Amino acid sequence: MGFRVFGKYLFMATIKRFKDLEIWQLAKELENLIFLETQKIPLSKDYKLKDQMNASTGSIMDNIAEGFGRGGRLEFLQFLSISRGSGNELQSQLYHSKDRNYFTKETFDVLIVRTDILCRKISAMMEYLNQSSVKGQKFANRKVVK
Repeated sequence: MGFRVFGKYLFMATIKRFKDLEIWQLAKELENLIFLETQKIPLSKDYKLKDQMNASTGSIMDNIAEGFGRGGRLEFLQFLSISRGSGNELQSQLYHSKDRNYFTKETFDVLIVRTDILCRKISAMMEYLNQSSVKGQKFANRKVVK
């Protein structure tokens, strides 16, 4: 696909691998934080919630990677939408954890803010892609047949 993020601005042509995307890197960092927190008692004993939180964070980064790998703008948008939905799902699960006193206020605040920032950056990428006329690598050499 080939995008470069500088602050809130996106530029074409330098990103060749999904792991170079800032949103994927942020998702990976969040996934690691969530995993560490879900290993702590008492959350580690709430197997369903722990597993749901780990699945949500994994889904965020995995859908960014899969969408990027599809090589088409519209497919990337679809997978980013799923990724953002998983981010919202994680935020809901963080509230469950807070309500069950699994986190300190400080831990909750850090995780909810990081998740919110990530979701906003995914939304910004989606907004850019929606305005872009670039179709993606998958369609770069296709000829229109009339």
